[in-house]
Formats: sequence, C-alpha cells, structure tokens
Amino acid sequence: MAQLSSTLLYIAFIIYLIATLVFALSLSDKKNKQAAYTKRWGRIGYGLSIIGFITQLGYFITRWVASGHAPVSNLFEFVTFFGMMMVFAFIVLYGIYRANALGVFAMPIALLIIAYGSMFPRDIAPLIPALKSDWLKIHVTTAALGEGILSISFIAGFIYLIRVVDQQLSSKKTKLIESIIYLLLCVLGFIIISAGSAAFHYETTFSWKGTKGEKLENVYTMPALIGPHNGEQLDDHFGPLVDAPSWINGKNAPKKLNTFVWSLLAGGVLYGLIRLILRKRIAAAIRPRLMNLNPDFIDEISYRSVAIGFPVFTLGALVFAMIWAQAAWTRYWGWDPKEVWALITFLFYAAYLHFRLSRGWHGEKSAWLCVIGFVIIMFNLVAVNLVVAGLHSYA
Repeated sequence: MAQLSSTLLYIAFIIYLIATLVFALSLSDKKNKQAAYTKRWGRIGYGLSIIGFITQLGYFITRWVASGHAPVSNLFEFVTFFGMMMVFAFIVLYGIYRANALGVFAMPIALLIIAYGSMFPRDIAPLIPALKSDWLKIHVTTAALGEGILSISFIAGFIYLIRVVDQQLSSKKTKLIESIIYLLLCVLGFIIISAGSAAFHYETTFSWKGTKGEKLENVYTMPALIGPHNGEQLDDHFGPLVDAPSWINGKNAPKKLNTFVWSLLAGGVLYGLIRLILRKRIAAAIRPRLMNLNPDFIDEISYRSVAIGFPVFTLGALVFAMIWAQAAWTRYWGWDPKEVWALITFLFYAAYLHFRLSRGWHGEKSAWLCVIGFVIIMFNLVAVNLVVAGLHSYA
C-alpha cells in the first residue's frame, strides 16, 4: 500500500507537469486566437488538473490506510498535502473564473511545493503521543486548505503585477518582481541539488565542538561548501570551501546554512541561464502573453481568494488549534513560534481585508499585499518548521 501511495504521488506530479505545459499553450498574444484557441487548451489543462488532483487524492487515501492515521504528521506529508490543497483551490476558482493564466502560474508553484516536500524523509512512522488525536486531521487539514486558497491570491496578485507594471523600465517594482521569480527558482534549485545528491548517494560527515564543549556530529547530504566552525571532516569527500561563523554552531545549523547557500547559488544559475536564453527580464518575456487579460478581472480573483481562504484559515489555524492546545497542553495559547506566526498570518490578512474594503486598496496595492502574505505563509512553512525550535518542532 505504501508503494502504491508513492506511485500515485509520482503519477500526479507528472500529470500536473503536463497540465502546466497545456495551460502555457493556452496563452496567446494574438487577439484573433483568443476565443477558440484559449478555450480548447484551457479545457484540456483543467481536465488534466482534475485528474492529477484525483490521483494525488488516491495517494493521500492509500497513505492514510498504510499508516493508520491522517498523513499530515511530518513535513513530507504536510507539504505535499498543502500542494494538493493549492491545486484544489485552483480547480474551484478556475471553475468559477476560467482564467487560463491562473493555471500557468498555479500549477508550477504547486509542483514546486510538492517536489520540495518530497525532499524530506518519506518513511511512514507511528504517531508520537502528542499527535494521537482526532484534532490532527481536523486542525491541520483545515489550516492547509486555508493556506492553499490564500496562496491562489498570491498567484493572481503576481499575474496582476506582471500585467500592469511596465516591464520595459528598470525600476524598484520590476526588480521586486524579478526577485520573486528568482526565489521561486531557488526552490527549484534546491530540489535539483537535493535530488542529484540523493541519486549519487552523496554523504559526508563532520565532527566539531558545540558552544558548551560537547562533541557534535552531522551528516551532510549535499556537497559541503560551508562546514562547521573548526569542524573535522570524517571522510575524504569534497571538503568545505569555508567554515561557518562561530555563532552558527547548533547541531544542524551549519548543514542548514550549507543547504541555504546551495539553494541561492542554484537559483542564481537557473535565473542566469533563463535570462541568457530570453535576453530580457523573465517577467518582460511573460508579459506579452498576459496583455489580453483584464487587470480588474485578475484583481477580483485575488480578492475572492482571500475572502474565501481567510475564514477557512482562521478556523483551522486558530480556532481548531486553540481547542486542541487546550486538550493537549491545558492552555489555549502559549506563544509558541508556530502559534505566533499563525496569529501574524491572521492579522495580516485581516489588515488586507480592512484596507481593501475600507480604504479602497484595489489593484496594485492589493496585489503587493497578496505577495507579502504568501511570503509570510512560506516563512511559517519553512523557517518556523525547520529553524525555530518550539512545541511544533516534531513536524
């Protein structure tokens, strides 16, 4: 059953990739091709997205059967489920608005998230005592669904920015848009380097002394560009070019810094290669394909995503979370890092709705807010889970 689950996830990934290519074909910069051409490829891409979602749902169900619990208990399971919820949100919103451009951006970003989740250990393990509760599937799945819907607001907002910002001029706005593309490519770079290292079974071990003089040891699964401060490499693999600063001295800190640097470098190489091929900024190359879009239409999708996703996220990440916290830890709130960032996410999107409805922040201002909101969600997903220690560190 576990093998079937993995196979279904792989098949879903391939279907999503094909759907991305089909949606890309649906975009045309020729107005006379807009109606029939767009509808035909859009329907095919939408159908593939639904098939891919059903396939990934099969992965989710078979892994649930194999593990005996809702498969959202570790980073591999949660991140892949989050990607699935993003696809689900896209399917619903596309069914309402029929915006093919949404598929061109939503599907590859969902693919990146699912592939990123697949870099974490996939082993099925029994639940730790803290997670043996029905609130696991209620709280985590609802929170992930809310984040998936909110992520569509970022995608629509990003499309809006590429569409309305003059890409012929070099400005702070165009540089910020390119920076977002670069960061997405950094995720892709991380996936490529991780997968490549795993394919060659690369491992190298370091030993060093911690801040209290204790002996620390860690295994790098990527080539060591940055080693521990005053560390000793215990094998003859490719050695570090430099040592980490002395203050980066936790058990996993040097390894995480090495991974972070590899991601930035790989993203930079990918970005540079694409720029070399296109001979222009990436957003400037994309923009002509979006000129047939009505900016107000895209802005409406962005707002509706927040209007739907915000109450779902609030219910799952705050209300259900506090009920579970009271049952598990006898308190509703404890200022744990994960709780704090869930609150920050809630307050940010509440502020977004306030500015949108009361201050008239439509269009470009609204789009930039949606971009910032997605950054907060991703920081909560990546940094808070992997870097900041807290009661939710079991994830």
